[in-house]
Amino acid sequence: MADVKQIDEIHKIHSRRGNGLLRREVWVDAVTGEVSRYNLAYINHRLYSGDHGRVVGYDNAHDDGHHRHYFGVVEPVECANFDEIEQRFEQDWTSLRNHP
Repeated sequence: MADVKQIDEIHKIHSRRGNGLLRREVWVDAVTGEVSRYNLAYINHRLYSGDHGRVVGYDNAHDDGHHRHYFGVVEPVECANFDEIEQRFEQDWTSLRNHP
């Protein structure tokens, strides 16, 4: 069976909270219910115009496993599970949301 897209969200962040968008996409395995793919992104074209405005993001959409995008630099990420990835993403984007 194929993966099922369980979460597909875009949240606008208002100017008093830093501007930009939060993008969350999560697919789960149809049999096990476990997260199989994900894409988490903080998009703010005022902070970074490259990578379609993705200031920071995490995904595992490529064959090279879990990785982090940060101002255009891509680096592998060691993680135990998807919950850990979500926590890292939240810490990253909240630290950047009021960036000048």
